[in-house]
Amino acid sequence: MERIFSDRTEAGRLLAEKLLKYAGRTDVIVLGLPRGGVPVAFEVAQRLGAPFDVFIVRKLGVPGFEELAVGAIASGGVRVLNADVMRAIPNADEVIESITAKETAELERREQHYRDGRPAPDLRDRIVILVDDGLATGATMRAAVKALRQCGAARIVVAVPVGPPDTCREIEEEADETVCATTPEFFQAVGQYYEDFSQTSDEEVRELLARAAQN
Repeated sequence: MERIFSDRTEAGRLLAEKLLKYAGRTDVIVLGLPRGGVPVAFEVAQRLGAPFDVFIVRKLGVPGFEELAVGAIASGGVRVLNADVMRAIPNADEVIESITAKETAELERREQHYRDGRPAPDLRDRIVILVDDGLATGATMRAAVKALRQCGAARIVVAVPVGPPDTCREIEEEADETVCATTPEFFQAVGQYYEDFSQTSDEEVRELLARAAQN
């Protein structure tokens, strides 16, 4: 499979071209899913002249079966639970409270670290453009969309540079608008569409947020 993007910065610039109808609007905010979505979202926000921030989602993994998600928590104290998985767990309420406490501590640590004490943005009645570096299963993005609904966002636009056609269609049912810049038929992993897919560091996230805050 040929590479489509040299890196996340280029992917963000290309993605932004598909979102130009939102440029210059005062009710728009661009949120990146850390960490890989942040450099992509930063470029989108720059091009649209929109405020930029992060939206942190932490999976609530079942103890001993961490890859199985019973739900997720997100910025703003929002929790989304999967009722089907809950029914299969003994003492579900206690287990979920315990996982939630642990993941909330990590989420708050990241928020503090990334924002340097700056308050989280108010998302109520705003058009939120939610950006990641790509979709695979879409589980994190689905949790993020549900969480944004609970935050009172007026319109949720999911925007990614690349994703498999079926996942992009599933997200379309959850979000108000979905922009998948490219949807390869034989998709295997997000990283195969980038020449440079090295991990985004916490420091890079902090630096981009600090740059955006100065604008």
